[in-house]
Amino acid sequence: MNAELSILDLFLQASLLVKSVMLVLLSMSLMSWAMIIQRSRALSQASQKVERFEDRFWSGVDLSQLYQEVKARKHYLSGSEQIFYAGFTEFARLHRSNGGVPEGVMEGASRAMRVSLSKEVEELETHLPFLATVGSISPYIGLFGTVWGIMHAFIGLGAVKQATLAMVAPGIAEALVATAMGLFAAIPAVMAHNRLSHKVNRLENDYANFMEEFSSILHRQAFATPKEQ
Repeated sequence: MNAELSILDLFLQASLLVKSVMLVLLSMSLMSWAMIIQRSRALSQASQKVERFEDRFWSGVDLSQLYQEVKARKHYLSGSEQIFYAGFTEFARLHRSNGGVPEGVMEGASRAMRVSLSKEVEELETHLPFLATVGSISPYIGLFGTVWGIMHAFIGLGAVKQATLAMVAPGIAEALVATAMGLFAAIPAVMAHNRLSHKVNRLENDYANFMEEFSSILHRQAFATPKEQ
């Protein structure tokens, strides 16, 4: 037996089922890495957008002017901008048609912002369930391949009169590669899922805080007397 068997050699010598397990784990690992990179970039961009928009929002700009700026690119909004656009649009619509009932105006605006917040958070969480799935099931898939490979190796020993370690070692080694690949797929997925989930929670808090602060501003406008407006 060649003592310098590579992972490729072990893969080629493995049974069809163990090969299938290895290929599934490799595919899951590649897909999870693609999603990790894509989500990391998306969440970083979302954080930057929140900071830029809130700097603009609290710069003292007139809200009507800011609304017109945001409305001009309404098809490309996300995060705090989208929440602001949804809330101000509904507020303005209800204020024109139902200005005498400020409670109804505020309820409608708040409801629009909550719906928008929910959609934005759902967008931020894209692909995170897949990473959680990879992290939780990959070790078990790898273990299944290992158990099958070892069982296959020992069954093969039953056909010979004198069993030696040299005869069973390659089969066990190739089976253990499946477990290693399961861990290789699972560990980065779990770590990335936890890190990205933390970023999503932080952005969700930023969105919720902005929504509450903006609601307070709209509340003052809704309940202001004509002279105060």
